[in-house]
Amino acid sequence: MKQTKISEAVVRRLPIYLQVLHELKSREIQTVSSQDLGNRLDFNPAQIRKDLAYFGDFGRKGIGYEVDYLIDKIRHILKINQTINVALIGAGNLGHALCNYNKYSNDNMQIVAVFDNVESKVGTEINNLTVLPMGQLADKIDELNIRIGIVTVPASEAQNVANQLIDSGIEGILNFAPTILRAPDSVRIQYADFTKELLSLAYYLNNKEEANDE
Repeated sequence: MKQTKISEAVVRRLPIYLQVLHELKSREIQTVSSQDLGNRLDFNPAQIRKDLAYFGDFGRKGIGYEVDYLIDKIRHILKINQTINVALIGAGNLGHALCNYNKYSNDNMQIVAVFDNVESKVGTEINNLTVLPMGQLADKIDELNIRIGIVTVPASEAQNVANQLIDSGIEGILNFAPTILRAPDSVRIQYADFTKELLSLAYYLNNKEEANDE
């Protein structure tokens, strides 16, 4: 693999490519060109070729990319050719939905423990996972070699939860709470902000309406 520093934008596009490749595989399509990938994703084919070229020469001239081979390579790049255990903190409606997705996902990132500080939720089950009290967080992270924490608690509680995850040795956090978290550089934080995405949609919808009025 090339040692060029890879931008975050490239890393974020790789799972999108992987999703389309899995769809092609399910339809028993064995090869695909960058042009075809671009058409399916509304991406520039040159951008796709450039993204993949950061990691190696995966295509063949006149043939394109072998679907199975490229799936394996992208999974290796994303490090999902090995199982990564995940803890979910917050057993509310969103936590239930994420566990439901986890149950049917074929990816090697698996939610293996769920935690909550609400007594009525502790001891209940979500897809064969018993909701555990926050007091067991550190022990379970160590016992199950959990590397990622998903935070689905209210914004007012999110930083406290993040602190507990960090103190327990977590390496990455996916934050669904609508707030910015503080963490050391050694811990990677990603945000899944529904409010931000909805506001962005509102902007584009309003711009579309204004354009139609002109």
